[in-house]
Amino acid sequence: MSTNSVEALARANVRALTPYQSARRLGGNGDVWLNANEYPLAVPFDLSQQTLNRYPECQPKLVIERYAAYAGLNADQVLVSRGADEGIELLMRAFCEPGKDAVLFCPPTYGMYSVSAETIGVEYRTVEAREDWQLNLSGIAEQLDGVKLVYVCSPNNPTGNLINPDDFRELLEMTRGKALLVADEAYIEFCPQASLAGWLKDYPHLVVLRTLSKAFALAGLRCGFTLANAEVIALLMKVIAPYPLSTPVADIAGQALSDEGIALMREHVGQLIANREKLIADLRQCDCVEEVFNSETNYILARFTASSQVFKTLWDQGIILRDQNKQPGLSGCLRISIGTREECDRVISALKSLPGATVPQEQA
Repeated sequence: MSTNSVEALARANVRALTPYQSARRLGGNGDVWLNANEYPLAVPFDLSQQTLNRYPECQPKLVIERYAAYAGLNADQVLVSRGADEGIELLMRAFCEPGKDAVLFCPPTYGMYSVSAETIGVEYRTVEAREDWQLNLSGIAEQLDGVKLVYVCSPNNPTGNLINPDDFRELLEMTRGKALLVADEAYIEFCPQASLAGWLKDYPHLVVLRTLSKAFALAGLRCGFTLANAEVIALLMKVIAPYPLSTPVADIAGQALSDEGIALMREHVGQLIANREKLIADLRQCDCVEEVFNSETNYILARFTASSQVFKTLWDQGIILRDQNKQPGLSGCLRISIGTREECDRVISALKSLPGATVPQEQA
């Protein structure tokens, strides 16, 4: 069988699909990696579990109990999975009938909502955010017919802003009895007061996604959480893989969620926020920067004059940023993850030494 005929066997939507371009897929030869919203330094953990000859628990008890305590919930309101990305997909698999139901989200936002929908064969609808990146509630209301899941990232990636809590309340009323509202809180540790986890008692159709990849500095662990009422968690348990978390992952996640692990995370968050505020101030002094947006996260979105040239020049110097040009409303925008103080200073030095940095240039 030739390669062409094998491809012809694939589903049409997969043949046409552009996969999610993760930072690692995009590559680059950098030594300052500021394109994946990772914590810039490794955190030390020891593997203590040596029972690798046995299958792990489907939902490791210690991890669930510790995360429930951390989130202020009961253990039956917590599901652990292979990153929050698996949570995004499990919800579609449990609640959406391919070819019949739809999901909805509001660009510019995280790219996996569309990729998961396409790979599962579920229609997705988009309602672009307003100019201030808040929700267009009237636009959402018009599109809700047949929608089972509404994904809202808050703080939003890549814009860094929080969604107005009053708008969340309105959207929860709008979707009551019709759809689940999924609040993606991957970056909530940088603004914990804004979490919706405490709202679960009032809204049976609210779901909250969390991760250890960002503030907990464990992106390589691939460990995420879905927080929801017990009825929703029970349905997700029907479609999750038999052993979603490997034994080493559960081992380290349990350590990260200990009192000491949580204290370390909060200390790191404080340091990152200080670096972020300095980087925002420094970027606003750069001639090639048109606008720097406020952020509640571990990254900053900024609009540059000649952003393609800026991106490539820094790339060639080993400073890897994330280009957001193609996202709706983000022309000329680059996203910069907050690194160490030294890494942030290298970005500023590189920007200030750009050729013609003092003269506005056409978009390259």
